[in-house]
Amino acid sequence: MTEPRDENKLIAERRAKLDALREGCPANGHKNDFDRKHVAAKLQAEFGELDKETLEEQDNQVAVAGRIMFQRGPFAQIQDTSGTIQVYVDKAVQKEINYKSVFDLGDIIGARGALHKSGKGELYVNVTKVEDLVMLTKSLRPLPDKFHGLADQETKYRQRYIDLIMSQDTRELFKVRSKLIAGIRRYLSERDFMEVETPMLQVIPGGATAKPFETHHNALDLGMYLRIAPELNLKRLVVGGFERVFEINRSFRNEGLSTRHNPEFTMIEFYQAYATYHDLMDTTEDMLRTLAQDVMGTTDIVNTTKDNEGNVVSEVVYDFAQPFTRITMADAVIKYNPDFDPAVIQDCENNIEKLKEYAKQVGIKDEPKQSVWGPGKWLCEIFEETAEHKLDQPTFITAYPWEVSPLARRSDDNPFFTDRFEFFVGGRELANGFSELNDAQDQAERFQRQVDEKDAGDDEAMHYDADYIQALEYGMPPTAGEGIGIDRLMMLFTDSPTIKDVILFPHMRPLK
Repeated sequence: MTEPRDENKLIAERRAKLDALREGCPANGHKNDFDRKHVAAKLQAEFGELDKETLEEQDNQVAVAGRIMFQRGPFAQIQDTSGTIQVYVDKAVQKEINYKSVFDLGDIIGARGALHKSGKGELYVNVTKVEDLVMLTKSLRPLPDKFHGLADQETKYRQRYIDLIMSQDTRELFKVRSKLIAGIRRYLSERDFMEVETPMLQVIPGGATAKPFETHHNALDLGMYLRIAPELNLKRLVVGGFERVFEINRSFRNEGLSTRHNPEFTMIEFYQAYATYHDLMDTTEDMLRTLAQDVMGTTDIVNTTKDNEGNVVSEVVYDFAQPFTRITMADAVIKYNPDFDPAVIQDCENNIEKLKEYAKQVGIKDEPKQSVWGPGKWLCEIFEETAEHKLDQPTFITAYPWEVSPLARRSDDNPFFTDRFEFFVGGRELANGFSELNDAQDQAERFQRQVDEKDAGDDEAMHYDADYIQALEYGMPPTAGEGIGIDRLMMLFTDSPTIKDVILFPHMRPLK
């Protein structure tokens, strides 16, 4: 944000005004006894259609409070959480309190008086008594220019409080986020899922393949991790007899920053006993369709591409009303790589050398950790490199190899693959779900393979969780579980190009 060159002078002037206010309230400098009875939006809805004469006859006495966003002569526009309304300060009041020398843009005030309408048809509160205009908080820093707002995008992320003050669009976006989370909670609760809370601090990080954040518990003298997913604890609850559980959770992954990655993020994970991954695909499709309609008011979700000046150069409509596409990973690789031999991809388990050759053709570079990769890992890498970004309309990719699905149940038809899906829209992964692996011996073997991969240099591979194996040995019913990234879903629904736009306080590199 470009600040005025006389910023320090303006701040000094405002501090002097605050010092003067302290004479009337020496302990704090600000009044705290104003009783706000009305908010702008409700007043606009109730009285906005009445004419000037009718309002004057009714003499509706109101009490409003908010931040001064605009001043012109005796009029001030104040903004509260619901919207804006004008305040008119009577000339006699202005003179008695030296109004222009006391009140500045950004100040938070309270105003009482009769509700009137101006010649331009705008509602205003008519303040005719000195005691009915109250300084509640003096703004010591000037707001950005009203007509330009915050021009610097980075400042919007670093100082979200200013962005929220100045931008109606930003405020509306985060209201959508609140509605989206409430909608998810309502959808699952109505279907007998129980909301639970599981630990963020864990001795063993599990539930996903990701690099964790490490910390230390001083009293226990114990190394700990911030959770990368709540999955294993939620499945412990299923073992314990809670057959439908969900958690809207904060998880943490020590990975790079990008337009789709933030070190801490919000997910919804839910688990249902006596269900399969097919059931969860049906649930996901219905839930997302319901959320689109209820939260956004439409099942056509529009995303745009803009140039550097903010002009729309293209747009795409994601149709959530139509049945979502379902296709296996192998078929997706074949579809988007017509030069590959389909027989090799379909029988990838027995064609690892050919898969390595294909991987080099599509630009996957040699790395030391590839020494322990099996054919399933190679197939997945090729899929991510060549097909994932082309999955435009809502699509479920199914039949993930067991090698890249350490917690998913093997397919009865072909145990090389698992009963797992990932959900994509616009080339972005939004959800991951599967029929859970409830075979304790198979799970132990897969954990061990993850340990081998970690020893080979894969710092995202899982740890061995002996307690979880013990839980499975008590018996977990057939279960399906899923995680959905709420931040990415928000990006999609609100046409936001970066995850920073949909997180109130995204992580940024510190300023020097």
